[in-house]
Amino acid sequence: MKQKIVQESILLFDQKGFGSTSIQDIVDALNVTKGTFYYYFSSKEQLLMDIHLDYIEDLLNHQEKIMLKQSSYREKLQDIVYLLIKDIEVRGSEGKVFFREMRHLGEKHAEIIREKRNVFRENVELILREGMKQGDFREGLQAHMLSFAILGITNWSYQWYQPAGSVSPKELTNIYIDMILNGILPS
Repeated sequence: MKQKIVQESILLFDQKGFGSTSIQDIVDALNVTKGTFYYYFSSKEQLLMDIHLDYIEDLLNHQEKIMLKQSSYREKLQDIVYLLIKDIEVRGSEGKVFFREMRHLGEKHAEIIREKRNVFRENVELILREGMKQGDFREGLQAHMLSFAILGITNWSYQWYQPAGSVSPKELTNIYIDMILNGILPS
């Protein structure tokens, strides 16, 4: 039942927003009582925190596997961009809730999520730094700022990208990687 509450809440938060979704809306959608909700969650914010933790920890686990792969840093960067774009197809509503509704977490919870998000970004930065050392990327890049730019491009895609549309997640990844690595100026 806990997972059903989480999944229904994700859909409602995606559709209506966290602030406009009540616990009553959640239990009505599942045809259960508020007591059932409170058996699993102490509050609506605790539910939101669980959604956030599950989402970022899953991304971090996938990112760690990419980081450990015996591949070039360029391939690792591409795999991380693909992870984030493919995730829109697999867990789009959860991603939207993650990026859009963090502002509803209390400071203690928000700090935990910010720290985990920062680990993800620092790993992207590490790939860029190590890639410069290995010759996969040109020297002199500001890896710190570039890591924010890469994540800004990919994370904002949750707002507009339709995986079932004319551009597949793999194609969008290739577009982004080409733009990141080669820019848009003629060669």
